[in-house]
Amino acid sequence: TSSKSGVVSKLIEVFADSPYTLYFTYTSYAGHASELAEDAAKAGFARVIAVGGDGTVNEVARGLLHTQTALSIIPMGSGNGLARALGLPMNIKRAAEIAARGKIDNIDCCLANKSPFFCTCGMGFDAEVSAAFAEAPFRGFISYAATSLERYINYKPSTYTIEIEGHETVRSEAFVVAAANASQYGNNAHIAPNASMTDGKVDIVILKPFSVLDMPQLTLQLFSKRLEESTYQESYQTSRATFIRESAGVVHLDGEPVEMPERIEIEVLPQAIHVIRPEE
Repeated sequence: TSSKSGVVSKLIEVFADSPYTLYFTYTSYAGHASELAEDAAKAGFARVIAVGGDGTVNEVARGLLHTQTALSIIPMGSGNGLARALGLPMNIKRAAEIAARGKIDNIDCCLANKSPFFCTCGMGFDAEVSAAFAEAPFRGFISYAATSLERYINYKPSTYTIEIEGHETVRSEAFVVAAANASQYGNNAHIAPNASMTDGKVDIVILKPFSVLDMPQLTLQLFSKRLEESTYQESYQTSRATFIRESAGVVHLDGEPVEMPERIEIEVLPQAIHVIRPEE
């Protein structure tokens, strides 16, 4: 796209006086980004720059797990969850400057039935929305908000059994059940305000059913990092959990919908990937 070609020229400009040589490659099919990233790591590249949204970033990051190659991000998506969680600017040129000169850090990765996610995994309402949004004709926050409202009208919460290592088993009706490595979904919607990507833990968040009258306050709490103040929210920190749902169905991994069975095992891979983030 024209916006992506604009990224190429900005990267060339920013990297001109860096110690790195740039190589550009484009994805051709789903899963291709993981293969390209894996090949780059095997070839000894210092950094791989993912240009795109959360789905692209997740694919690239999968290919860099447990390697010496660091992930950089130029955020071009609707939510940009991992980019925001790493403190990256949404401005392309400034993000490119951090890709060239930022510091290397290590973060955790989480798995849902062995599939990696780096920000959040969710089931319930957020997974339904991610599946509907994947089919939506338009991208962006407005389209996402419209899809959410449309889905909310007919949504029926499910009952979940959640086995959380170090805590008692929880059985609860829930609007959303999320496993969070980072604090947010994207767009600064903080589902797990206390989550850290470097603590070797995953935050399990249960959002219980609420009435339409509670929606404005919950939305405000979600976007102001105060969701833990809500009486509808319960959260736990653990290194391992199992979600048992009423039936198989859609789950989202970093916002991308995936079909999974009713039983979902969540685990943490501590310090599993090198990332580039801004100097403090």
